[in-house]
Amino acid sequence: MLSPLFKPVDFPDCPGWEADSHLQAFEAFVRCAERAVEKPYRSGSLGISFEALAPIFADSRETPVESDGGARQFFEKWFRPARIESTDASDGFVTGFYEPEVVASALRTDRFKVPFLARPADLVDVDDVNRPNGFDPYFAFARQTPAGLIEYFDRPAIESGALDDRGLEIAFVESPVDAFFIHVQGAARLKMTDGRLRRITYAAKTGHRFTGIGKLLLDSGEVAPQNMSMQSIRAWLADHPDKAQALMWNNRSYIFFREADVEDPSLGPIAAAKVPLTGGRSLAVDRLLHTFGTPFFIHAPDLTAFGGDRFARLMIAQDTGSAIVGPARGDLFAGSGDAAGEIAGGIRNGADFYALVPRSLINPK
Repeated sequence: MLSPLFKPVDFPDCPGWEADSHLQAFEAFVRCAERAVEKPYRSGSLGISFEALAPIFADSRETPVESDGGARQFFEKWFRPARIESTDASDGFVTGFYEPEVVASALRTDRFKVPFLARPADLVDVDDVNRPNGFDPYFAFARQTPAGLIEYFDRPAIESGALDDRGLEIAFVESPVDAFFIHVQGAARLKMTDGRLRRITYAAKTGHRFTGIGKLLLDSGEVAPQNMSMQSIRAWLADHPDKAQALMWNNRSYIFFREADVEDPSLGPIAAAKVPLTGGRSLAVDRLLHTFGTPFFIHAPDLTAFGGDRFARLMIAQDTGSAIVGPARGDLFAGSGDAAGEIAGGIRNGADFYALVPRSLINPK
C-alpha cells in the first residue's frame, strides 16, 4: 500500500518540470532498468514497490529515447508525481556528495604515507542469524575471533596501527584530511604518480556509527551555522593541525575499499544500486523507505550551485548513506573532481520532494 505521505499532484504542479532536461535522467533510469534484469531491487517500505517499477523498467529497455521531449513523455506516461509531505521528524532537505580526485602512490613513500585499506579477512557480515546476544543491533559488521564475534577496530585503533602488516594497502595519499573526506564520500578517483587513473569504491566498514565532524564544530561554536560547509570544515582542520586528528577520530566509522574500473570517465562510481552514478542526476535516499530506480523531482529554490536560478531537476534514486534518513531527505551527486567538490560541499538546502509514483499505484483523477 502506498504511504499517505505521498500526496498526488500533476506535473504542472512541479515547479520547473517543463524547463528541465529529462534525457540524462532517462539514461540514468535505464541503467537501473538494465541492472534490475540481473537482480531485482528491494522494495522500500513507503509502497513504491519493485513490482510496480518492473514493467516501466522493461519499457525503458525497449523504448529508444533520444531527446528531452521523448524522455519527458516517457516519464509522464508511466508516472504521476506525488509530493512527499514533511513529517514531524524532518522537512525536505538536500545535501551533496561527490567523487574526490586525489594524487596517490601505489607504494608508501616519505610523501605518500596515508593508506586506503582493503577489506580484512576477519571482518564478517552480521545479521539476525549470527548476531551475538547483546551485540549492538546497529552493527552490520564484526570481527571474527576464536572466542566469537566482537566489535571491530574503530578509526582511532586502525589509524594507530591495528591492521598494520596485513598487506591490505591499496594505495597511499599524502593528506590524512583528504583520506578522511574520501572515507566520508565512499569513493575516489586516484591520479597515480605513474600516470594511471584508478578508482576505489566502498567495500565494507567497521560498523561503528558515523559521526559528522561538522556537527561537532557547530555544537562547539567553532563554525557558525551560516558558514557550515565542507570547505569550512577543511579550513578549520588546516588552521588547527594540533586538533585535527582528535576531531576526525570522533568519527569511529572506518571504510574499507576495493578497486573498480574507470570504464566511462564521464560517470561516477558504481554505488548502492549497482550502477554508475550520473553527476546532477543521481540521488542518495533512505533505502529502507524508498526503492532504487525511483525517479524524484527535486525543487530547491535556494540552491543555485549547479547553475541557473534554482535547482529543479529530475533525479534517480541510485545510492544511500547512513546520514540519509527520512522520506524527504536526499544527497545530490555532483560528479567527480574538485569542481564537483566545490558544488557538493556547499549544499545544505530545504527542498520539495516529488516522488514519481507508478500510475498503477495511484487512482487517476
